[in-house]
Amino acid sequence: MSIEEKQNFLTYRDSDSIYPETEKEVSHFIKKFYKSNVPVELIGSGSKRKIGKSLQCEKNLYLSKLSGIIEYLPQELYIKVKACTPIELIEGELKKKNQQLAFEPINLGYLLNGKSDFGTAAGQVSCNISGPRRFKAGSIRDHVLGFRGVNGRGEIIKSGGTVVKNVTGYDLSKLICGSYGTLVALTEITFKVLPAPAQSKTLIIHNQNIASAADFLDKAISSSNDVSGATFLPEQPEDNGCVMDIEKTFKLNDLKHKGSLTGIRIEGSKISIEQRAKNLINDLKINNLSISTLETYQSEIFWNKVKNLEFFCSSKNNILRIVIPPSECIKLIYQLSNNFKYYLDWGGALIWMEVYELTEEMFESIRKKVVKIGGYITMIKNSDYLPYVEDVFTINNVRFNISQNIKKSFDPKRILNPGKMYTGI
Repeated sequence: MSIEEKQNFLTYRDSDSIYPETEKEVSHFIKKFYKSNVPVELIGSGSKRKIGKSLQCEKNLYLSKLSGIIEYLPQELYIKVKACTPIELIEGELKKKNQQLAFEPINLGYLLNGKSDFGTAAGQVSCNISGPRRFKAGSIRDHVLGFRGVNGRGEIIKSGGTVVKNVTGYDLSKLICGSYGTLVALTEITFKVLPAPAQSKTLIIHNQNIASAADFLDKAISSSNDVSGATFLPEQPEDNGCVMDIEKTFKLNDLKHKGSLTGIRIEGSKISIEQRAKNLINDLKINNLSISTLETYQSEIFWNKVKNLEFFCSSKNNILRIVIPPSECIKLIYQLSNNFKYYLDWGGALIWMEVYELTEEMFESIRKKVVKIGGYITMIKNSDYLPYVEDVFTINNVRFNISQNIKKSFDPKRILNPGKMYTGI
């Protein structure tokens, strides 16, 4: 331990809020907490802190000083960063080389804090919430090549490498994704990066109901046209207590605002997307329907708003994230009451839902319906009307037991974000 690290350790050792500056300091503090059986909440920028159960920990470990790009090799298609490096900084560097994080990091700041806030690399990995390209490019866990971190014993652990073919510890990297800081304090992450598409085009089919829209999305994804986005924004009921407003959110010159919107995105070179767009129109037989076309600039605006949940920016209602087999989305929507607004992403496999005056009984009823059709539901945002539910995430007994065993192997005394996801983990 260097002199600076010792001074930092002495400065914070009796404080409730601790700001380590190095991986070694993170390790030293967690070792201390482990020996003293002291629970600790891991916090990065705090942009996604409201997701999951609120914690009452004796110590708060702020990792925001672990920030910066360690290594970026565009030709090797990877970037290695400290855990709390802002996503905007990473994407800015990648853009200089026409590359991207293909999982499309979500900006939950609009929903949770009322303003733009992408958060950090560790926050994206810990939540594992992917953008509209999910069905084509895979989830975040498919883009994490490796990581470094500190487990609940204070031990520094390392997994993966800088190339996909290096499978040593690769599954461990996948395991960390979506763990919400309950397994390890991340200190370093290596992402796979990919070339950014030169252009994009979005076809908007107007005034479809959910049944016809779901059929169009399914056929588009199943076609040979290499679709990378598939969403349905239904015509919304008025005065049901929800704020989602398609017309207000999408003020684009080339987009008609009345009625529902079924959006299908194609990306690539100009010649390629022009041909594929024509093929898609013919394949879906939509020549005689009302269609708008969004070229690259407006297409990017459209999908950023879909991805970042800007519809719910001013909402004080509960927001649910529902992942189900796309073939079941119509049935589920028809089974629910009318005090909600929603939209579909991932071709119908993802439902974002705003519910007015949600009760715990209503939430459990929705959960049972979702689980019955093979899906899962997460409470992404609470409301003053229903500020707390016992089970924010969805899990069955078998998976709970597996998760509990994994937790014990990483964090035997349950000191890292205890109860953040599930009681007892």
